[in-house]
Amino acid sequence: MPSVVRLTRRSNRFLLALTAATLFATGCKMSEKTPEAAKTDAAPAPAQTSQINGEDVVKLQRKATDAAKPEFLSATVIPGRGMDLMQITANIPGKGEIPILFAPSIEDAAGKLNGVLPDDLNGNASFKFGGVFLVPYPNRIRGKLSADGKTITTSWNGKPLTLPANWHGKNAGAEPHAMHGMIMATKADVVNTTTGPDGQTVTGIIHAGNFGGYWPSNTDLTITVALTGGAVDATITAKNVGTEPEPMAIGWHPYFAIPSGDRTQARLHVPGDKLALVNNYDDVFPTGQIVPVKTYEGGKYDYTAPGGKPLGNSFLDDNFSHLQRTDGKVVVDLADPAANYGVHIEGLSPEIKTVQVYAPIDGHQQFTAIEEQYNFGDPFNKKLWKGMDTGMVTLAPGKSTTWHVRLELFTPGK
Repeated sequence: MPSVVRLTRRSNRFLLALTAATLFATGCKMSEKTPEAAKTDAAPAPAQTSQINGEDVVKLQRKATDAAKPEFLSATVIPGRGMDLMQITANIPGKGEIPILFAPSIEDAAGKLNGVLPDDLNGNASFKFGGVFLVPYPNRIRGKLSADGKTITTSWNGKPLTLPANWHGKNAGAEPHAMHGMIMATKADVVNTTTGPDGQTVTGIIHAGNFGGYWPSNTDLTITVALTGGAVDATITAKNVGTEPEPMAIGWHPYFAIPSGDRTQARLHVPGDKLALVNNYDDVFPTGQIVPVKTYEGGKYDYTAPGGKPLGNSFLDDNFSHLQRTDGKVVVDLADPAANYGVHIEGLSPEIKTVQVYAPIDGHQQFTAIEEQYNFGDPFNKKLWKGMDTGMVTLAPGKSTTWHVRLELFTPGK
């Protein structure tokens, strides 16, 4: 049975001090402790490099066991910012330790994830690097803008739904809208870290309530990140703990690094047969038109081949749907042959209906964001989607839904 370290916002330092004082006073008489207490004391605490938003950063770690195969080494989670999975590293044969996610150092990140407006409105700075979790809606939502420009209003099940207008495009006159949910700057209420035989797991509980008054019911979130040599698993369970039904969608915004620095030869495989067209790449608002990837613009957006195809100089900020599944999983692959590296992004939840891919062509940004999510963009827009299931799950009181994505490493060509 793995040992457990429990951390809360204010109790961690107190508990450590109390434990030290007790050991000193009793002469460290371990025989007088309960078995469970002995296990807890024996657990190696995860490395905590700093704090962000008043919470300790948690770094899950393990040592490489086989230099001849790729394996994960660490995962860094920020409980103070919605359990943001900001850094992952792995050992790659011939390359050593490399970053899997495109992210700054924790010290640099702390300077950006600071709540200072306008750059970090609603936690916006979190979705510009690393891998922030998106709840209760990924992607963009349009609606009627309030007079003060701070909120938009749409509707769900015939009832008005008002959301923070936290984003707009860069072009003059770009329309403000809601984007990427409401936990990007939210602190976890409880954080538990468990050590196992081949890695560590951290679980955060967020009592999100009605998301600051914007949501029709109350929600509890349980977010878990598990690190082993063979996989990194991210799991989010959202439970309706209120008295009214509520819509729910979950996603992730991970920026996968291209370690070689040559994105033109990096290969992308997306098992999506359809593409949702957008008005432009500044707003990135869906038009409601969904087209086959194999025939639209001569197959320009067709990444369905088993080995994918090179990114080349193609810009992407697109939503793929009608997903093919392998053994029940949505498997997206990003390979960097020049770095002898590849990663499978596996969506295990049947509710995952779309994959958003963002791949800019700026040579200074060597990454591809691959976002496995429940929903299409602007999912409440009935005129746009004409009655189509847009991926939002309805949670009755007491019901829950679980999003689960797993990362696995592979060597291109093998």
